[in-house]
Amino acid sequence: MFSYPLFYPWYLMEPWVIALFVVALIWSGVWKAIALWKSARHNQLVWFVVLCIVNTLGILEIIYLAFFQPK
Repeated sequence: MFSYPLFYPWYLMEPWVIALFVVALIWSGVWKAIALWKSARHNQLVWFVVLCIVNTLGILEIIYLAFFQPK
């Protein structure tokens, strides 16, 4: 098997790695946009700031949308 050197450029990685990265980026971005929109509409400043700062690949955003929105 071919071994990559430590300084191998990121843009020359395997195509599946780049595709996985793009899918994760889109997944996270969609959930973040929805959660930020809802927290701003409900005037929840603390949630808005936390969601802006913390990147959890959509996990924190899903938890917020499922359990911490006003009814």
